[in-house]
Amino acid sequence: MTAPVSLPQPGTPPHRPRHRWLAAVVVVLLIAVPAGYLVLSAYQSRDSGKDKQRAAAATGLVWQWPSKLESRIYEVPVPGGSTYVAHYEANSWQRSTFYVQFRTSRQGLERFVEEAGGDPGALREGAPGVTGRQAQTVGWDLDAPGRRYAGIRVERPGERPDLAVTVDVTSEDRLRVYAVSTVEF
Repeated sequence: MTAPVSLPQPGTPPHRPRHRWLAAVVVVLLIAVPAGYLVLSAYQSRDSGKDKQRAAAATGLVWQWPSKLESRIYEVPVPGGSTYVAHYEANSWQRSTFYVQFRTSRQGLERFVEEAGGDPGALREGAPGVTGRQAQTVGWDLDAPGRRYAGIRVERPGERPDLAVTVDVTSEDRLRVYAVSTVEF
């Protein structure tokens, strides 16, 4: 036998779920959170483009640390603790050149040259490093009277970029490093 079906009593409202708050939470999670994520992503993407545009429009040294990507591509490991860091990137069909300058300690210089693939002992006063033409591109004066300069060239095998380094060794405590990394295509 089947149970009798109960009909609602006249004058009572139809059945409503008891957990309306649960339905509201589900709606918020399914709609509001993704919408907020899209707005945040669009804002960050817009800011990213402005930074890239500003860097591409640079016509000289930019006084900030190079990005990790630039440091990795051009193999220019600026040592931690360096100050007065600036960089500039110039590109053409045949070559890309990355200019970096910074101040560092004797230990920072040795670490920089080692990580770049060179021998810190090969850094000698009067040795060739950054050429006059390269220095002129970014306004470096590497022939200033009363200053002592040491240089080294790190030629890397294969497709890896070559590195030219000139160091102002006038002040032994705060060495000024000028480095140019060049990739030929």
